[in-house]
Amino acid sequence: MSSLVIVHDNIIACEACPRLRRYCAEVARDRKRAYRDDIYWGKPVPGFGDPMARLLLVGLAPAAHGANRTGRVFTGDGIGGSGDFLMGALHRAGFANIPTSRDPNDGLFLRDAFIAAAVRCAPPDNKPTPEEIARCLPHLQAEIDALPHVGVVVALGKIAFDAYLQLLRRRDIVIRPRPAFAHAARYRLPNGQTLVGCYHPSRQNTNTGKLTAQMMDAVLRQARRVLAEQNPQGS
Repeated sequence: MSSLVIVHDNIIACEACPRLRRYCAEVARDRKRAYRDDIYWGKPVPGFGDPMARLLLVGLAPAAHGANRTGRVFTGDGIGGSGDFLMGALHRAGFANIPTSRDPNDGLFLRDAFIAAAVRCAPPDNKPTPEEIARCLPHLQAEIDALPHVGVVVALGKIAFDAYLQLLRRRDIVIRPRPAFAHAARYRLPNGQTLVGCYHPSRQNTNTGKLTAQMMDAVLRQARRVLAEQNPQGS
């Protein structure tokens, strides 16, 4: 059994945050009208992607009727939702084989990319508490430890950006001055990885134009360039 499988089994079995577990169970029981015939996943959601990935994308948390329903990150939050937006960009950049993310059985797979989250349970109002984020971070660290080739981390939103920096601090890796979150901001880190900030592909951001497809594409092109610089023969 691979280390990543063990990590994901531990994530799925996690009961560390009672408020989040109650909320996920309630959503899975009551369901949204559009999905009333679906059987909801309702458990913590592990990451998804290529175990040999050099690109790691870190999101915030599962959507109540998206990943909490389907069991796969950035999957099932509706046509044109954050899953489709992100996968469309990954497809254009050559990291995904199809441009949508609707269902765990849709045939989607990622090449050289892996998607994780700062928090693995859907939080009420998409707002996990600082304590819940802190309790969940060991899962993200365990996934990173099981992904031996990660060279670029794209943080989707400020919470994910800060969560990654918190992981570094836990390993006594302190960057001064502290990196500031901004879209397309790039930081070379002491651990050899590069951290890139990106607005989260939420409907609120994409519908208002705060994050456009062109902006998302530019971030992934930047990630490609960094990976090519890190390994000229392998890119």
